[in-house]
Amino acid sequence: MLKLSPTAAVRASLKGERFVVFQGDCRQLLAALPADSVSLIVSSPPYFMGKEYDRSDKHEDFAKEHRELAPLLTRVLRPGGSLCWQIGMHVASGTVIPLDYLAYAAFSIEPTLVLRNRIIWHFEHGFHARNRFSGRHETILWFTKGDDYTFNLDAVRVPQKYPGKRHYKGPKRGQFSGNPAGKNPGDMWSVPNVKSKHREKTNHPCQFPIGLPQRLIRALTNSGDLVLDPFAGSSSTGIAAAIEDRRFLGCEIESKYAKLSIERYKNWRAGQLPVRDWRLAAAAPDQRQSVARKPDHFWNAETRYHKS
Repeated sequence: MLKLSPTAAVRASLKGERFVVFQGDCRQLLAALPADSVSLIVSSPPYFMGKEYDRSDKHEDFAKEHRELAPLLTRVLRPGGSLCWQIGMHVASGTVIPLDYLAYAAFSIEPTLVLRNRIIWHFEHGFHARNRFSGRHETILWFTKGDDYTFNLDAVRVPQKYPGKRHYKGPKRGQFSGNPAGKNPGDMWSVPNVKSKHREKTNHPCQFPIGLPQRLIRALTNSGDLVLDPFAGSSSTGIAAAIEDRRFLGCEIESKYAKLSIERYKNWRAGQLPVRDWRLAAAAPDQRQSVARKPDHFWNAETRYHKS
């Protein structure tokens, strides 16, 4: 459901509408929401690097905006709820500025927010740098509002690396030591980013893979909870929420992306939206494909550059 009024969007969401997108400024939506009404906030804000939706290209403005947003986001988050803020680097004139430290500086001022994890999102594809190492990770800052918070670890466990490992001493000696349901996924997640060949690709330039917010939603909310994304883009967070039986309220200032969000949701409802399974590991190159096989001159170059 697409709404042009923040009040109408909030009203529809609080009455139980499963997927609502407000087209407009997120400050309007946050002002319309009641205090303590949202279970999880997941978002990736503009990096202020000159995209069509950026309002500035200065990291100082990014910091200023986050100082303004922090109390607004905290107000609508319920006690025990979580805020997950996904951000990368601001790059200007060859200088890299890690935006997570600017976001942390803003959010840490809020007395009820507690940082639980700084999650590394690792991916394999992106811009190929020539005079520095190519950036292949971004971060997710996970805050909770208070100390009594939702954390469903069993919902996001991953297969054990050594499932046959046994206790080697003590009363459990000889017994299997791992949890049969899998292990804690840790704080470094390898999730393919959405590039041209990704099955979820739309025309949004900075699209979330659905599996990234899906893991957060599974771990940090329960069925029926309300998930908010104040910078929704193409609403990958919303699709993840729908898959996991949560309600979604998104905000997107660009009309074409707000409409794209609704289109994606309708396609998902119809069973026609391509979605990558969040449990899949990144695919290894298929050596049967020509793009995965090394041409002869690659072997020669490697021999030359790797000589000791």
